Amino acid sequence: MVATLRPLLAAEASAEAYASGAEQSDLEQAVWLRLLERLDIDGPPVDPQGWLRRAVRLEARRSRRTARMEQPYGAEPSDDCDPGPEQEAMTADRRRALHAAVRRLPGRCPSLMAALLSPKDLTYREIAGELGISQGSLGPERSRCLGCLRRLLAAEVAAR
Repeated sequence: MVATLRPLLAAEASAEAYASGAEQSDLEQAVWLRLLERLDIDGPPVDPQGWLRRAVRLEARRSRRTARMEQPYGAEPSDDCDPGPEQEAMTADRRRALHAAVRRLPGRCPSLMAALLSPKDLTYREIAGELGISQGSLGPERSRCLGCLRRLLAAEVAAR
């Protein structure tokens, strides 16, 4: 049934997607989900093609209604442009967590990452001179340190 309905669903969803303001793939996914729910409750539709056409139109109407009712935020909630007290607290907490993780890195990584995170916005030449390493080895060293930092932070997130 899926193989026979797939081309029809793609065509119907493509025809309805633009007018509803939805993505074709979103409409298709919603209709497949409706079909699975229907199969679970009532079994297969008597007229699958007719049911599919009606389901696509229904999902397109639902998408249009949802789009009309949605109101955009005045500013993105996670936007740092005009931070409120909550945003400032969350940003400070993320910074503290990042700097604490950087301090736990092995070898030269803490000093390298601290230099990269510095508010002075140092160039590679300045960082290399400050750390006493060649400028050419700074990029590969930075990549290794970032890999260590990713693994460290991933383990912390998974532990929570």
